Amino acid sequence: MGLDDLHARIRRFPEGARTASEAAAAIGCELSEICKSLVFAADGVPVLVLMDGASRVDVELVRRELGAEKVTRAKPDVVRETTGYAIGGVPPFGHRTKTHVLADRSLLDHDTVWAAAGTPHAVFPMAPKELVTHAGATLADVREQTA
Repeated sequence: MGLDDLHARIRRFPEGARTASEAAAAIGCELSEICKSLVFAADGVPVLVLMDGASRVDVELVRRELGAEKVTRAKPDVVRETTGYAIGGVPPFGHRTKTHVLADRSLLDHDTVWAAAGTPHAVFPMAPKELVTHAGATLADVREQTA
C-alpha cells in the first residue's frame, strides 16, 4: 500500500483509540499489532521510537543505540511541537519536523500493523516494512525484555 491510498484506509473510532489497548479493542486485532509512536528526548533532542503495542521501550537500549548520555520521555508540549500532533494521535510519519526514528524489530513479526492517523480517534493499517521505510526509521532492538 502506498501513501496515495493511505487516506482511504483510515478507520475512525468516535469512542477513541488513544491507547494501544483501546485501538486493539476497537480494531479487533492483537495488542502487538498496534504501532505506538513515542517521542523521547535523547540528550534533549527529540527522537521517535516506533514500538509494538504490547511492549514497552527500554530507554537504556535507546540510549545505547543513539550513543546518548541520557534518554527520557518527552513532555507533551515537546511531542506536539516536534510532531504537530498530541499524544495519543501521533502517527509514525508526516511530522512537523524531521527527527531521528528508531523502529523496534518486533513490528516486523506481523503482516500488518495499525498506527495512529493524527488523532486519538483514527488509525490506519500498513505493512511494517513499508511503515519503517516511510518513517525513515532505523531498525533496532529497543524493547524492554520481560522476565
